[in-house]
Amino acid sequence: MFQLRRLPTALLGCLAVPLLVTAAHAAPAAPHPAQAAAVEAPPFHPGNFSHPLRIDNRFLPFSPGMRYVLKGTVDGTPHRVVLEVTDLTKVVNGVRTAVLWDRDFDDGVLAEAELAFQAQDDSGAVWNLGEYPEVFENGQFAGAPDTWFAGIDGAKAGFHMMARPTAGTPSYVQGLAPTIDFLDVGQVARTGQHVCDGIRCYDDVLVVDETSPLDPASGHQLKYYAPGVGNIMIVPDGGNQQETLTLVSRTLMDAAGLTQARDAALRMERRANRVSDVYRQTPPLRQRG
Repeated sequence: MFQLRRLPTALLGCLAVPLLVTAAHAAPAAPHPAQAAAVEAPPFHPGNFSHPLRIDNRFLPFSPGMRYVLKGTVDGTPHRVVLEVTDLTKVVNGVRTAVLWDRDFDDGVLAEAELAFQAQDDSGAVWNLGEYPEVFENGQFAGAPDTWFAGIDGAKAGFHMMARPTAGTPSYVQGLAPTIDFLDVGQVARTGQHVCDGIRCYDDVLVVDETSPLDPASGHQLKYYAPGVGNIMIVPDGGNQQETLTLVSRTLMDAAGLTQARDAALRMERRANRVSDVYRQTPPLRQRG
C-alpha cells in the first residue's frame, strides 16, 4: 500500500500536528537500505501461494471493501490519498492477486490513479506483483508509462510486508522493473513503537524505511504500520520531495461503494488495454466468487 514509486504517495496532515514516537522495546534505527547493486529480488514461487487473496498480515490487513484515506502535504501543497480494496482479482505471474484502487489528489485535483496487485504467501508475507499507475495533468489523463508486472520484461515481484518484520534484518526488494528503471527497496527500521499523531495513539508500531536506489535524490520515506490497522503515517527522510501523510479514516464501504470501486477499476482496465503494451499481456480482471 502506497508504494514509493519514485516517491509519490506518502503523509501527515494539512495542519502541522505533533508527532510523538517512543520505543516500547525499541530496536536501534537500522541503516539505510543498501545500494541497488547489493539488493536482489526475493525468490518467488507461485506454489507458495495456497490462499493468495487472504491478506491478513498483522501489519497489512486488506479485505474487500476496506477504504483508507490519508491526508497531508507534498512540498506544502495539500495532498490526499484514497485507497480502496476492490472485490476484483487478476492472475499475475501464476498467482491470483487482490486488486487495489489508489488515487492521489493534489489540492483537490486528481494527480495519479493506480491499480495495484498484491497477494499473500503461505508464510504470511504480502507481495507486490504489479502496478498500473496513471498520471494526470490538471486532472486530465496524461499516460501510464510506469506500468509493470512480475514476469513481464524482466520485472520481478517483491515484498510489500514481511511475514515477521524484525529490526536489523537485511534490506529487501519491494518491486523491480528494469525496463522502466523501477526499483523500490525497504528495510525494517524499528519495531515496538508508541506513536501519537495528534489525533490518536498506537502501540507496537512498525517503522519501515523505503527508498528508490536508482533515484537517490528522492531520499527516503519512513512508513509507520499499526497492528490490525495498516499504514498510519508516512514522513520524508531527506530527498527532494517532502511528502507527509497521516491516516484520517479507515472504513468498510457499503455495497454501493464496493460496486463503484469495481466499476472504476474495470474502466481503468479498458483504458490500460488501449494505452499499455505491458498491461495487454495480462489476463483480464475477474470478480471474486
